[in-house]
Amino acid sequence: MNSELLNRIGLGNLDIAYVLIGIIVLFLVLLIILIIALVQLSKMKKRINCFMKGAKAASLESDIVAIKNDNDYLKRSAEQNRKDIRKIYHNLAITYQKAGIVKYDAFKEMGGKLSFSLALLNDKDDGFILNSVHSSDGCYSYTKEITAGTCAIDLGEEEKEALEKAMNSKRK
Repeated sequence: MNSELLNRIGLGNLDIAYVLIGIIVLFLVLLIILIIALVQLSKMKKRINCFMKGAKAASLESDIVAIKNDNDYLKRSAEQNRKDIRKIYHNLAITYQKAGIVKYDAFKEMGGKLSFSLALLNDKDDGFILNSVHSSDGCYSYTKEITAGTCAIDLGEEEKEALEKAMNSKRK
């Protein structure tokens, strides 16, 4: 079969059966692509219906805006919490958090261990020792400053023991 159209475009010697087979193969490929696209469209519709489940697009938009606002609030709150925790840790380092106490009898004639030495230290072992001596004449208290675990004034045995207890106490 000789086609005038095929002669004009330079394919006059081409058998029309080959052209027909090519068109059929192209049609089948396009049909397969169409079926794949329809299956994907069906899956997408199912996902959208599941996502929308009883909601209208306008209400869904307001829900998404509310979620975003909540998320922004949580981010701001988390950042403020981080700042507050840093401040707490900073303040905690300078507070008295380690303690050691030793009760003793200051004088042999007095019983009941009414005298005591109390050491209070911060995280850097700075603080003071409070010494209270109880006697038959009264009660006398005095303090000694502690810097980096040492005192410029000589310490008594009970004061040294209280200081050691405080320095060895662990913060929980």
